[in-house]
Amino acid sequence: MKKIILVFIAIFALATGAHAQCVWNMIVTHNDGTADTIATSTVKNVSFVSTTRKDKNTDQVIIKELYNGGCPKDNSTSYFQMDKGFILYNNCNQEAIINNLAVGMVDPYNADATNNWYKDQKLSYADSSFIPAANGIWYFQEPLVLQPYTQIVVSCMGAIDNTQTYSQSIDYADPAYYTMYDPESGYNNTTFYPTPSDLIPTSHYLKAVEYGQGNAWALSFKDPAFFIFQTKGITPAEFANNTDNYTYMPGKAATAVNRCLKIPNEWILDGVEVYSAGSINNCQKRLTDDLDAGYISLTNKLGHSEYRNVDKSATEALNENKGKLIYSDSTDPSGIDAEASIKNGAHIIYQDTNNSSNDFHERQAFSVRDK
Repeated sequence: MKKIILVFIAIFALATGAHAQCVWNMIVTHNDGTADTIATSTVKNVSFVSTTRKDKNTDQVIIKELYNGGCPKDNSTSYFQMDKGFILYNNCNQEAIINNLAVGMVDPYNADATNNWYKDQKLSYADSSFIPAANGIWYFQEPLVLQPYTQIVVSCMGAIDNTQTYSQSIDYADPAYYTMYDPESGYNNTTFYPTPSDLIPTSHYLKAVEYGQGNAWALSFKDPAFFIFQTKGITPAEFANNTDNYTYMPGKAATAVNRCLKIPNEWILDGVEVYSAGSINNCQKRLTDDLDAGYISLTNKLGHSEYRNVDKSATEALNENKGKLIYSDSTDPSGIDAEASIKNGAHIIYQDTNNSSNDFHERQAFSVRDK
């Protein structure tokens, strides 16, 4: 759904000569930069109508896939990680609408980092009904509307065709894609945030509130705890700018570098806890068990992603999927190749048990590379 921004510009045109007349036009400029010119003489009435739509099936919007580990550089032993992204998916057969949708990551950035939130081997905020979101949050400018079994792709950084530089990276130059891009927020590091592709509408730019310190939202390339949430009765920006909602890691100075935002558990729609495959024994949970009771391990630097498992029985039960499901030796425990099946016209229902150990697997490539 495109929200139209009405910008009224009076164009005063003077004709030459003694009998010059004033001609007034109304210009309607859309979010995508296009404009319509309407002669005011043809306008009978102008009214403003709210485009807000009521929430619908918000609990059915899930994190289908997270790509954060980077990929190998061509002809090099090094890797490229400025191409992180994720996919949100409507997991039901009805339209989903979410107002005030936002994105966050739990403190600390890495699962294997020192975590002072633990006390007596328990997360100190576990009984407080919030989780500490590190550094800043991103939010959608408009209500997110997803038709049944459809998805959106969101670039966390590098919203360009990165394959022009690194062939195993991601091409985000697509008018249907979204991107995190808001230099005015303080996230203005051009290595993370080059000017997005002209193909991406500015209405698809996620906005940010930075309450921490730094010039980039540094999603871990090893083992983040990533989540989406919806604020209630307040916009994400208003909530994140209210200092009453701030907290700090225990034992750390109450400064911007340690500042976190207290996100109520009841606002969180979905989350995924990631552990680095190379240091699982040193990793600790950050999402509480009611939000995610497990974790998915990731081998980074190889272009792999964390991909949600297919709910085999539910997917096979859909009558419209007869003859359309593709079975293969994929890494999905169901044996169903979800992406191939979708291309074949099937509808996929993904597993969602609030346990990443059960719900996700490590995929060999971010699925947008399959398009």
